[in-house]
Amino acid sequence: MSEAKVEIYTKAWCGFCTRAKRLLDQKGVDYTEYDITMGGEKRTEMMQRKPDAMTVPQIFIDDKAVGGSDDLAALEREGKLDAMLGL
Repeated sequence: MSEAKVEIYTKAWCGFCTRAKRLLDQKGVDYTEYDITMGGEKRTEMMQRKPDAMTVPQIFIDDKAVGGSDDLAALEREGKLDAMLGL
C-alpha cells in the first residue's frame, strides 16, 4: 500500500486521465481525484499549484507536480514511480 499522498486533476471523457488512473489502480495506489470538467475552485487550485498546466491530468505525489499521463508512464518505465509512491 502506498504511503504517498497522490492527487490527480481530471476531466470527464479524458482518455489520458483514464490511462493515468488505470496505472495507479494497477499499483493499488489510493488517490484523490478532482474533477475539473466544469472549472471551478479545484481548477483554480490546480493552476495555482502548477501555473503552466494547460492539460489534464495533472498529477501530484506528496505535493510535488509530476505532470500528466505521459510523465507518469515515463516514471514507471524508468523504474522511479514505485519509490515516489513509497511502494
